[in-house]
Amino acid sequence: MKIKFGAIVADGRGKIAGHVVSKNRAGSYMRTKVTPVNPRTTSQIAVRARLSTLSIAWRGLTAAQRAQWNAAVASFMSTDIFGDLRKPTGFSLYQRLNNNLAIIGVAAISVPPLPVGLTALTTITPTQAPGGATSITYAPTPVPAGHTMVVRATAPVSPGKSFVKSEFRIIGTVAAAAATPYVATTAYAAKFGGPGLAGQKVFFEAFYISITTGQRGLPIQASCIVA
Repeated sequence: MKIKFGAIVADGRGKIAGHVVSKNRAGSYMRTKVTPVNPRTTSQIAVRARLSTLSIAWRGLTAAQRAQWNAAVASFMSTDIFGDLRKPTGFSLYQRLNNNLAIIGVAAISVPPLPVGLTALTTITPTQAPGGATSITYAPTPVPAGHTMVVRATAPVSPGKSFVKSEFRIIGTVAAAAATPYVATTAYAAKFGGPGLAGQKVFFEAFYISITTGQRGLPIQASCIVA
């Protein structure tokens, strides 16, 4: 449970006892905590195995290498859910960057990199047809050198639904120099069994990962109604 104190309490996030505290566009709220099922999907197992492998690799680093990662954290500070700057631990930084590299099929790094500037992904425009193609146009195009674009999507949902934060799944990656559009028909069908029905809504999200440092850019989301 994370709490930001003001005169009494200014904000809160997380779980406490049987309740969850969070915030959406309507403001802060509290709801009853629900324990999700553990489906042990192939993707879920793969993610857990990847994190376990990185934990073992961290223990295999030399003391000097771990000290380097601990010293590098000041260069990779980020803002938390309250907008305050937070510094990661050396271990969490190692996990974060190497997990991103694993997603795009790049070998893990044992020496902390210097941060690089990532080109901003500005727009994505998805389209999907029932029984037909799924494609995503994006800008800038082509994907910049030194970057890989990761594409995530949701299963088809009701057209009135707008909150899908936990429902995104990776469907594919787009390598540097690849020009728009990204045709995701096969990748989407492999993940979700096929395109949606006419009138359903599908959400897509894309972001860049640096192929040298593992840094992840800001994601962009868009949705489309199955035509």
